[in-house]
Amino acid sequence: MGAWTMAGITFREAARKKFLWMALAAGLAFLLLFGTGLHFQVKSLARTNPLLRRQVLNGMLMVGLYAADLLTVVMAVLISVDTLSGEIASGTIHAIATKPVRRREILLGKWLGFVGMLAIYAAIMVGGVSGLAYILSGATARHLLLGSSLILLESILLLNLTFLCGTMFSTLTNGVLVLGLHGLAFLGGWIEQAGALAHSPRAVDVGVIASIIMPSESLWRRAAFEMQSPLIGAIGLSPFSNASVPSPAMVTYAALYLIAALALALRYFSRRDL
Repeated sequence: MGAWTMAGITFREAARKKFLWMALAAGLAFLLLFGTGLHFQVKSLARTNPLLRRQVLNGMLMVGLYAADLLTVVMAVLISVDTLSGEIASGTIHAIATKPVRRREILLGKWLGFVGMLAIYAAIMVGGVSGLAYILSGATARHLLLGSSLILLESILLLNLTFLCGTMFSTLTNGVLVLGLHGLAFLGGWIEQAGALAHSPRAVDVGVIASIIMPSESLWRRAAFEMQSPLIGAIGLSPFSNASVPSPAMVTYAALYLIAALALALRYFSRRDL
């Protein structure tokens, strides 16, 4: 009960600080921009070969989904980066920790609240992009539910890592470290794809090592593989090539990674001197 109470408090606090409203406004602005761009793209392809037109529009859909993924990941870090480190530094955590609620319940409650926010936000963004693409162009994503689940899993991974770092570092250090690790994963993913296309095993190995250090981008690339048309992935009409696709084993590794991050966050927060 303590954890669920904290989850509700986390929702209300985010609404009071306007986190949710600003994130929602940014998301709606993106959807408006995406819909406008897609509308003009559809008009410009009106006389193109139907097969080519379909693949190009599917490629546009994947670009939109990639942007939705990035927005969800950034939101996961920004809304949670101050929730532990900032409250510990300012002393406001004492107002909660001194009540008959265990520290584990405090952290789990905050985590549940943020996961709920991310699930709603990811559903709005992915659903909005997919809905606009279908209405304006007829383009649809394969295995949309599976791809959406992987996007949510990626955002939860970043959330858990932010919680873990928040138990040890200041807010600024926490944000820089988590976003820096995601940047490493982002760069490693593109190096791996480029290496696979250029038949460079060493470049692929560099990307794999980056994914082991931080597997967030691997989840997106697996989601892209599941959602995009096999044809556009094979011929390169999308920036997400099928030349190097993270395996189910990598997805399992990422899931274990995020579970370990949350478990360590619980352990460190329970033992930390507040």
